[in-house]
Amino acid sequence: MANMHKLEVRGSRIHGNGVYAVEPIAKGEPIGIYEGEITEVDDTYVLWVTDEDGREYGICGTTDLKFLNHSHAPNAEFDGEELYALADIVPGDEITFHYGPAFAEWLEQ
Repeated sequence: MANMHKLEVRGSRIHGNGVYAVEPIAKGEPIGIYEGEITEVDDTYVLWVTDEDGREYGICGTTDLKFLNHSHAPNAEFDGEELYALADIVPGDEITFHYGPAFAEWLEQ
């Protein structure tokens, strides 16, 4: 199952569309799994994951989670392909994660 919680995609104040909680999500709970085709090509909706053996691969997102926006103070994080809440999330909150240091550096340019 791609999402463990009810989520919705709608316009975001951060950028384009965002993913929003429809129901409460407690800190530490799984939110969903980033699903899609495995790829070696970077693109807009590709999540880069490092497996337990240190190999990096991309997943070209095909579910609502592809619309997650970046935040320097995120309320969720990925552990592999699984997204978890870093804090309690209430209905209406946009769910965000930190895209990583390379993205943060790019933003500062």
